[in-house]
Amino acid sequence: MSEPKRSAMRVADSDRENVAQLLYEAMGAGRITAGELETRLDAVYAAKTFAEFEPVVADLSPGGALALSRTGDEEQGGRRSFAVMSGTTRRFDGPLPSRHGSRAFWGSVRLDLRRARIAAGSCTIRAVAVMGGVKIVVPEDFALDVRGIGLMGGFGTGRGTGRRRPEPGAPVLRVTGFAWWGSVKVIRRPLEPRRRSFRGRG
Repeated sequence: MSEPKRSAMRVADSDRENVAQLLYEAMGAGRITAGELETRLDAVYAAKTFAEFEPVVADLSPGGALALSRTGDEEQGGRRSFAVMSGTTRRFDGPLPSRHGSRAFWGSVRLDLRRARIAAGSCTIRAVAVMGGVKIVVPEDFALDVRGIGLMGGFGTGRGTGRRRPEPGAPVLRVTGFAWWGSVKVIRRPLEPRRRSFRGRG
């Protein structure tokens, strides 16, 4: 598809998130101010086509908005959790994908990974919370690498009830992303035994 035709295409929420991530990183590096960030974010979330992204990122991305979109397309191979003005809870039982995207816009996402396992040595979750929250509950044997950006919000580990320490060489869960007027929290909790059903017994 030619560049002009692609510029006229409608954007998806994932495209807006890719541009917003660039803006948060630019502010963190001192390339734009907090006021500029707020103004540009308003334009990003109001944009309907790729062409409307161009004035927002022209001085930040050498390849423009289309290059950011291609990067996002490459990262869509993992599973996703998404909530917009609602709540979503997902429980994983078995191997995790190498990548997972979790996004909450004016809503909440809760990921329960206590029965999950990391097969490839590591798993990366990219969590984005905009006026919402993402909570990730992990087992005690996961090693954590949490590094995200919290702007007028929080991004990090929370208090949990887990007491065990992960052993050397334990599988690593990496959590990246950003929180804007919201929170991304990772909590350790011990695995609860499955409840047994007594139906049918007289």
